[in-house]
Amino acid sequence: MTPTPLKILCCWLLAMALATGCGKSPDSAEAKPLRLLNVSYDPTRELYQEANGEFIKQWQQKTGQKLEIAQSHGGSGKQARSVIDGLQADVVTLALAWDIDAIAQKSGLLPKEWAKLLPHQSSPYTSTIVFLVRKGNPKAIADWEDLVKPGVQVITPNPKTGGGARWNYLAAWGAALKRGGGDKAKARAYVKALYGNVPVMDASARAATLSFAQRGLGDALITWENEGLLAMQEMGPGKFELIRPTVSILAEPPVAVVRQNTEKHGTTAAAEAYLQFLYTPQGQELAAKHHFRPRDPAVLAKWAAKFPKMELFSIDEMMGGWAQAHAEHFADAGIFDQLLQR
Repeated sequence: MTPTPLKILCCWLLAMALATGCGKSPDSAEAKPLRLLNVSYDPTRELYQEANGEFIKQWQQKTGQKLEIAQSHGGSGKQARSVIDGLQADVVTLALAWDIDAIAQKSGLLPKEWAKLLPHQSSPYTSTIVFLVRKGNPKAIADWEDLVKPGVQVITPNPKTGGGARWNYLAAWGAALKRGGGDKAKARAYVKALYGNVPVMDASARAATLSFAQRGLGDALITWENEGLLAMQEMGPGKFELIRPTVSILAEPPVAVVRQNTEKHGTTAAAEAYLQFLYTPQGQELAAKHHFRPRDPAVLAKWAAKFPKMELFSIDEMMGGWAQAHAEHFADAGIFDQLLQR
């Protein structure tokens, strides 16, 4: 039977509907979501799991566009090397500025002046370095000098692989300089004795936390304040105590858009808005909830009981900035390598 013109028209309309997803345009709710990759360091997992969900809702309400955000976590230095080697990060939220500087210098994926593109040198929240000890503090650890006592085992990760580990090392070095009146020989002796009490160095801050809290290694964990508070909350309330030393370092974890990647992916606007969200009151509240010190004075005041004032020195003040600190302490044959020689 010869098809009628009506049947031909119906078949043609059906074929067109199937080819276009039943008539829906690529901009409809069924369009492929935009995807961002946030390459971060270990202790931010929980923060970004919640922040991502909140930002995704805001982005869709504002633009009508679906968004997915993937997270990658590991030691900060290792994560930076992965981006340099080709990991397609849209944003990096790492432990220290030196790691993002390395990405800029070695790959050219973002401008060398990246730190000037967001407030507070592109650091939306801060932390510091503290100690976590076991319930009752059986070794009576109260300050840096207690970590070098005979019989005290200290858990801290490897500064060669982890950003938090470098903050730990420099916090110890700076505290020793302050106690010793700026005498570098005394600081070297102290830090050498400290690492002499370290039985194992994990690759990252989170791995060190697990060694201390779950594997039961060590008497004290040197760690981020946020990581210590999280361990007390998640790994057995009442099992640990947080010790804030009399002096420590101001840790400023930075963030940046990896612009060459976002331009290739078509994600620049979303990536920029994502990092700007961290500075909003809602983003700052989330940072505080997940144990990071917010930059916003009003938000910080609300969480004052959780984040008591401490005497903190900056890396610029005590070490001349990250470039100098890296060259002096962490480069091959630097002070850290020298101190580990037996």
